[in-house]
Amino acid sequence: MFVNHAAAVHAHSNNKNLIYFTISILFNTLGNALTVSLNLGSALWTASAVNFTALTSISLSWTLFASGSLLIIANALIIKKVDWRRIAGNVIFMVPFSYLIGIMSTYLVMIGIHTLPLFIRVILDITGICFIALAISIYQRVNLMLHPCDEFMQIIRFKYFKGNATVAQLVTFSPPVVIIIVCWIDAHQLYAINVGTIFALLFQGTLVGIFDKYIFPSLKHRHVEQDVHHQQQGLSY
Repeated sequence: MFVNHAAAVHAHSNNKNLIYFTISILFNTLGNALTVSLNLGSALWTASAVNFTALTSISLSWTLFASGSLLIIANALIIKKVDWRRIAGNVIFMVPFSYLIGIMSTYLVMIGIHTLPLFIRVILDITGICFIALAISIYQRVNLMLHPCDEFMQIIRFKYFKGNATVAQLVTFSPPVVIIIVCWIDAHQLYAINVGTIFALLFQGTLVGIFDKYIFPSLKHRHVEQDVHHQQQGLSY
């Protein structure tokens, strides 16, 4: 009887986490697609991919996949082990996610979202960044599987910065900033860099921390490194 009850509770918890995860994927895909299609500033990793695509003519989907693959290697080096469960989750997350952004952003352009009045486009672009931060907050806590970029931020956040999302996000934005600068030096033109990019740089990490506390507050971080697990109760923005 007790075993059956425990199994039922565990199954219910898994179902809830799956619902949370699905919600986060929808928010993340829509958020990234909005920022790409509006061209008023994407989140830093997406913006760097857009600029690299413009420079090399490699498709956005393939660029996102390649950057994710490099981050999988970087994450393994940081934690000093090859965690196949983590890597499998990264790949499963990354492959359809990369294509979903490409498909949805193309569709949004087709319906003319980029022709809306500037004020509305700015609001939608900032909303897209907020959707991305919300998605990161939710699926980092579920920790079923993560995009390598968000795995990178989660590892840095708990391993070095005592759960501080703001500082960790700023640090993990360094690589895409470098890529953007290199693309600008070579092509003398920037894409997907605008008000939304600045907003993401300044506030995305802080928003992740705020959403951790106020959106689905009963959902706690799962499966973080054991040496930092005790920090979860005192997470900072």
